[in-house]
Amino acid sequence: VQLVESGGGLVQPGGSLRLSCAASGFRFSEYVMNWVRRAPGERLEWIASIKGHGRLTEYAEHAKGRFTISRDNTKNTLYLQMDNLKPEDSGVYVCAKDERTGLPIFPSRVYDYKGQGTQVTVSA
Repeated sequence: VQLVESGGGLVQPGGSLRLSCAASGFRFSEYVMNWVRRAPGERLEWIASIKGHGRLTEYAEHAKGRFTISRDNTKNTLYLQMDNLKPEDSGVYVCAKDERTGLPIFPSRVYDYKGQGTQVTVSA
């Protein structure tokens, strides 16, 4: 399994970024995929999740209305569109694969593979 994130960078408050996660080594369309964030000195924080078919999503409260998770199963790629970014959104954004298919709870927050992450810095 490989998960490779890209698209991070430095952006001013109010700006936008689109993150991508290229997945390989498993049946991408069968798994819930997730974005989590690692901020300095803090625990891994869940941001958003999307079902395998892409029609059901869930977001952390602070991400609702500003972030959009999506996926292209034909390209085995997960996305996170981030708009109206704030300094507190800064951190390393990591895509994570659910441990198993068919988990009864969504989002499960049970991951078996994570990527290395892409750095997002929101600063004036």
